[in-house]
Amino acid sequence: MRRGRPGALPRGTAGRTLTSVGTGDTGDRAGDAADDTAARLWHVTLSVSGAEAPLGEVRRALEQLAHDHPFLLTSRYANDHAEIRYWEEARDLHDAAAVALRLWGEHRSTARLPPWEIVGLEVIDRETYHQRVAEGYGPLPATPVGVHPF
Repeated sequence: MRRGRPGALPRGTAGRTLTSVGTGDTGDRAGDAADDTAARLWHVTLSVSGAEAPLGEVRRALEQLAHDHPFLLTSRYANDHAEIRYWEEARDLHDAAAVALRLWGEHRSTARLPPWEIVGLEVIDRETYHQRVAEGYGPLPATPVGVHPF
C-alpha cells in the first residue's frame, strides 16, 4: 500500500513506500525471526508541560534524568514545559514510542521530575532525521548536548 500526496515524491524518498504489515505467514521462518530481532535507531522528541516549577528544580531533575538515562542527547526547559531529545534503539516505531511514553512516568520519582504530563511525541527513523537536517528543516542536530533553558 502506498500513501502520500499525489505528484512527485519528496526529495530522497525514491523507492520508499509505506506498507501495511500483514499478520499472515510468509513461509520464511528464518527471515521472519531475523526481522523480529533487528533493531533500528529512532530519534525521539518528548514534550512535557504542566504547572510552573522553580527553574533550578527543573534543571536538577532533567540532569538527574540524563544521568539515569545515558542516551539522552539534550533537554530544553522552562518553568512550565520541557523538551527531551534522544536516540532510542528499538525493533520498530511502536516499540520506540512505547518506551518514550513511559520515560517520564518511570523516572518521575527517582529523578524528582515535575508532575507534568506528556503533551507531544515525535518518533522518526534515523534516515528521516538525517534527511530533514540535510534539507534544513526538522529537528536541528542536538548540540550542545546537555540540559539547557529554552
